[in-house]
Amino acid sequence: MAVRVDLLISLDGFATTTDQTPDNPFGQDWSRLTSAYVATRTFQERVLHDNSGKGTTDLDDDYAKDYFDNIGAEIMGAGKFGLHDFPDDPNWKGWWGDEPPFHCPVFVLTHTTRPSIEMAGGTTFHFIAATPVEALRMAMRAANGKDVRIGGGPTMLRDYLKAGLVDRLHVAIAPILLGGSIRLWDDLRGLEAGYDVKSETAESGTIHLTFCR
Repeated sequence: MAVRVDLLISLDGFATTTDQTPDNPFGQDWSRLTSAYVATRTFQERVLHDNSGKGTTDLDDDYAKDYFDNIGAEIMGAGKFGLHDFPDDPNWKGWWGDEPPFHCPVFVLTHTTRPSIEMAGGTTFHFIAATPVEALRMAMRAANGKDVRIGGGPTMLRDYLKAGLVDRLHVAIAPILLGGSIRLWDDLRGLEAGYDVKSETAESGTIHLTFCR
C-alpha cells in the first residue's frame, strides 16, 4: 500500500485557475492546463466513457493509465467535489456524472458533513469532518491493501506533503503560464530529500516529474 498524489500544474507551479465565470465554471485556463490529459485514450474511456478508441496513446496516456491503477480509496477536498460551488444543493453529486471514474470509496473533507452518496461503478462519496491524518487512516482501512490517492486540491496536498505522508508524487507540468492562483510548491523547500526523482517529457511538451520514496 502506498499513498500517492497525481497533479497537473503549470510551468509557474500553479495547480488551479482564476478565470472561472458563472457561464464557464472551469474557465478557459483549465482546459489549457488539462488538454494533454483530456486528449489521452484513458481519459476518453475512463472519464468520458467513450470506447471508440480515439485519444492519444503515448507517454501522457501511460501516466493516465497509472493514475487509475491499483487505487483502493481517494481523499479529496470539498472544492474538488464542488461543494464550494454548490454548497446548498442536496442533489449535487460532483462533476463526474452518474458513474464517476474513481470506482472506489472517496472521502471528501468538509466542515459540514452530509449523507454518503453511492454512485454507479463502485464509487461512494463519504463526507467527513476530519484532520488529514484521520482521513488517511479511514482511507487506508477502506483501500483494503491497495493504494490511497490524495486527490487534491493543492492546499490539501501540501498538508500531506509537509507531513511526510506521501510515498509517490507525480506532477504533470503543462507547458503554459498561468501567472497566479494556488501554487503547489509554496512552503515545500527541500521536498526532494528522501525521494528518488525522475523526469520524462511527452510529445505534448508535458513534463512528467515523479518523486518516489
